[in-house]
Amino acid sequence: MRAKTHTTAGSRRQPRKGGRRHPLATIALIAIGLGLTGGAYAAFNTSTASAEPTVASQESVDQGKKLFQANCATCHGLNATGTTNGPSLIGVGAAAVDFQVGTGRMPMAMQGPQAQEKPVQFTEADIKALADYVASLAPGPAIPDESLLQGNGNAANGGELFRVNCAMCHNVAGAGGALTEGKYAPPLKGVSAQHIYEAMVTGPQNMPVFNDLNISPKDKADIITYLKYIEKNQSPGGFELGSLGPVAEGLFLWIFGVGAVIALTVWITAKSN
Repeated sequence: MRAKTHTTAGSRRQPRKGGRRHPLATIALIAIGLGLTGGAYAAFNTSTASAEPTVASQESVDQGKKLFQANCATCHGLNATGTTNGPSLIGVGAAAVDFQVGTGRMPMAMQGPQAQEKPVQFTEADIKALADYVASLAPGPAIPDESLLQGNGNAANGGELFRVNCAMCHNVAGAGGALTEGKYAPPLKGVSAQHIYEAMVTGPQNMPVFNDLNISPKDKADIITYLKYIEKNQSPGGFELGSLGPVAEGLFLWIFGVGAVIALTVWITAKSN
């Protein structure tokens, strides 16, 4: 009995060689975990972001470069890296060029709080060439697929998304509105579906960028559907007062409606006297 007890106690006193963990093991595990998480996020982000596909011909890119150097390099630099007069265009993608040049905002006629819409200065072929050149410099948002611009999505979902994300600047009916420092959100009536989509993915002027992680392509198509629906259908309430919103309409009612009632009351009282 004693021998067995001695053996058991001795075995208990032996140090456990395999139970200790190296001090750097925890740091290594954390680094591996962060690496795997970052890699998974990067893969997901790459698969969902709108990157410009390399489908433009070299001839179009070369033509776009010539047009860029002749018309845009003064502000954006010969290599589109930007100057004190204009931002860098590296990574803005073809969508930004198509929107800015296709709406006449670029080239700017004069420096100001923001680029104003004016008659387009280039042909469609030249705009495409410029877009191909800028897109060749670095990946960026592409010109949207035609299937997303048909206006046949879910107008109810698009209206809800528009009211949550866009109405504070553009008004609930897309009539536009004033911002600070002389800037403004333009009205969306008459704007093409392609330019609306491109504005969402590029964030021109003071507008935030709504990439595919913020608002999916399907939801963007629903927003376009909503805007085109209210553009084609008249206000169910009759005269819409420029779609300025319920506050302006309520103020109009109080000033003119109640004022008319008071005036009528005074007139009736004066006649009776």
